[in-house]
Amino acid sequence: MTTIRREVLTLPAAPLGPDNPLPPLRPLDEAHRIDDRDRAGLPRDMARQVDYEPLRSLLPVQVRDGYDRERAPRGLDALVIENDRLRATVLPGLGGRIASLHHKPTDRELLYVNPVLQPANFALNGAWFSGGIEWNIGATGHTTLSCSPVHAARVPAPDGGQMLRLWEWERLRDLPFQVDLWLPDGSDFLYVGARIRNPHERPVPTYWWSNIAVPEDRRVLAPADEAWHFGYERRLRQVPVPEYDGVDRTYPLNSTYAADYFYEVPDGRRRWIAALDADGHGLVQTSTDLLRGRKLFVWGTGPGGRRWQEWLTEPGTGGYCEIQAGLVRTQLEHVKLEAESEVSWLEAYGPLDAAPDGDWPTVLRRAEDRLEAALPRADVDAAYDAWRPYADTEPGERLATGSGWGALEVLRAGWKLPGTPFDEDTLGKEQRPWLHLLRAGSLPEPGHHEPPGGTLVARPWRDMLETTAATPLAEYHLGVAQWHGDDRAQAVRSWERGLKSAADRWPLLRCLAVADQQDGHRERAADRYTEAFDDLCARRTDAAAEGDARWAAVTAALGREAIGALLAAGRAADARTVWERLDPATRARGRFRLTEGELLAAEGRTEEARAVFDDGFEVADLREGADSIGLLWARLDDAPLPARYDFRMWPDGE
Repeated sequence: MTTIRREVLTLPAAPLGPDNPLPPLRPLDEAHRIDDRDRAGLPRDMARQVDYEPLRSLLPVQVRDGYDRERAPRGLDALVIENDRLRATVLPGLGGRIASLHHKPTDRELLYVNPVLQPANFALNGAWFSGGIEWNIGATGHTTLSCSPVHAARVPAPDGGQMLRLWEWERLRDLPFQVDLWLPDGSDFLYVGARIRNPHERPVPTYWWSNIAVPEDRRVLAPADEAWHFGYERRLRQVPVPEYDGVDRTYPLNSTYAADYFYEVPDGRRRWIAALDADGHGLVQTSTDLLRGRKLFVWGTGPGGRRWQEWLTEPGTGGYCEIQAGLVRTQLEHVKLEAESEVSWLEAYGPLDAAPDGDWPTVLRRAEDRLEAALPRADVDAAYDAWRPYADTEPGERLATGSGWGALEVLRAGWKLPGTPFDEDTLGKEQRPWLHLLRAGSLPEPGHHEPPGGTLVARPWRDMLETTAATPLAEYHLGVAQWHGDDRAQAVRSWERGLKSAADRWPLLRCLAVADQQDGHRERAADRYTEAFDDLCARRTDAAAEGDARWAAVTAALGREAIGALLAAGRAADARTVWERLDPATRARGRFRLTEGELLAAEGRTEEARAVFDDGFEVADLREGADSIGLLWARLDDAPLPARYDFRMWPDGE
């Protein structure tokens, strides 16, 4: 019989720390943009979906950058679903990630299992970790739910057993989704029923990629003779499979640089992807035809790719690649989900044994024959049909609790979402002021000099903010919502109105400083950042700040932005003044050691800036594809960038 039980998984883990309290007003630092030169030759549907509502803002989600790299043993809540053949370990507190999929008869782990939990800056909103199977919903990139809790409960399965249901409210697109996991008795395959719903009276863009980490010493098979290649040079082009530029790219270790290969699976062909070791053992993922896309991501064997592999785990633990499945050809596209509609599909994950070496057509035919014998395509379609009536079944025992944002939206709109209840008892502190706005028509003032919380920016909430009392706090939140809606002039007016009577001026001044930066007014932005930081320091009394992680986080975040703005305006002396008022613990963090190096370089103290590199630092939240470390090094030294700082994902000179 299939069982579902709770467990505690203990790993060396770095704490997530507090979220960044400042609203993310700047455009996304998004690496997945197509060079305009490549648009002309795209298939018509692909070109349309590439241009359809790409994400431009993280709002209302906040950035998660409070983590570090100091790992210690930590117990993680886990849910284990298993039958006599497979055991899947799920982490409901970390996006519902499947951390392990173990095949019991052969005693083989089918996934890449990360031996540590090390957050890194790969999710759309920052914190992400590698390994297992993750459910990427929202927009191009790793989901903002990577390190967030989701709801989980037991649900009856189509075969009379039990399913594990995961569900949450995806905030970037305001869409509820669910993932149902079940293991039929005696099955070698984990079934995954997934559904995204659009309860709105308007179309909404959506996105989905199931991301599967597997050891990189594999050959990756997918039923395609062509792929769309996308690298960090941001060029999208069609290439042959398996061999491209004289190299068989289906072996991840044959590539030097990181790249995506989006396979062009022909219409009518079964949808599947597999990763097999030299002995022909490995994992296969297959699905109903709606999940049409398949992808291979490789880190490459170059120094940058190797450094990232070490960064995400521990040296000597072995590297990984990713095989993925999505709603469209590439991760550069978004799908229109019509008003009051839904989209659903079924995936299956299990072991596959097939010879990986040989000519491509023969290898694919053998693998496809073995897959058909192990799990016929018709059985996948039948499993989907059997699951659909159970997708609306109300959950039974609650096994984990996610956020309260879904409950707030359901209260606001009165939606009925069978199968995915967002109960009022999940509402928490973050939702409390917005619940008050919904019920009483006003925003409650925060505690004494308390930083304002996150802002809800969807049109219904913006309408409420426009009709509530025009307090400085309401003007602040209204401005953020207007900024998100691309009504920049109105946002600035709202912040300026709020500033006239605000006791705490720094939140509004910071927003105005960002607006100045975006408009190219460097000097005025620097002035406003200086005034904002002065005001914050005046409000942040020792009694209020002692031991309060929120104050430490907001001081660090605002100080970092202020220093950057002042250096951009050529005002190193003012930047030094801000630096000296940061907490010693903040200045010791790797991100701020890099900032110190930039400050010293701006002051002309080249040898001292160079010494920062000699002393050593680690920027815990270094962004994928970022080159800030290399740029500073190049200002200080003609020697090659030391290996420990080399995270470059492309060849020198590109």
